[in-house]
Amino acid sequence: MTLDGFLRLAAQSVTNPREVAALLLSIRPNREALWTAFALVVVLNALLFSASILVDPSSVPPFLSSPVAFLVMQGGALAASILALTWVGRMFGGRAKVEEIALLLIWMQGLRVLVQAATLLLVPVSLSLAGLLTMVATGLGVWIAVNFIDEAHGLGGLLRALAVLVLGMLAMAFAVSILLTLAGVSPEGMSDYV
Repeated sequence: MTLDGFLRLAAQSVTNPREVAALLLSIRPNREALWTAFALVVVLNALLFSASILVDPSSVPPFLSSPVAFLVMQGGALAASILALTWVGRMFGGRAKVEEIALLLIWMQGLRVLVQAATLLLVPVSLSLAGLLTMVATGLGVWIAVNFIDEAHGLGGLLRALAVLVLGMLAMAFAVSILLTLAGVSPEGMSDYV
């Protein structure tokens, strides 16, 4: 895929997310391709996060100040999200496989890389614009995710897909909190950044 094709598909993810989800699901990549894409988006997100630390080190909790720690955290959170959205979706009568949810969330992480890069470019120009971009991107991310979940699971409604997203993210947050606890990160150490 060319850069131009990637950007067009990224824009279409906002304007017609169900069509993009159907297109992505029709590709059916093998596991090796999925793992490679998974690793790529995690590494790219970690690199951009590292660049953001250079721009504003005070905005980062100490336990994430290392790019390696962020990379591990990002990979764990993405894996937990994939499993949680697959499992919760099936509880709601969904039919998506782990590989299908993985593909859609990996694509969303690719979109996140674009947003992070744009935000990083905006921070030196205007913190307000960077903050606005982050808020808009978050809202659009929810819109895309709900449509992707509904398309993958065949839930038949955006409200059911939203419920899957909310419950899935709660399950993912619980799993990540357990991982952080096992890694020795205490809630007290995070309280200044919440």
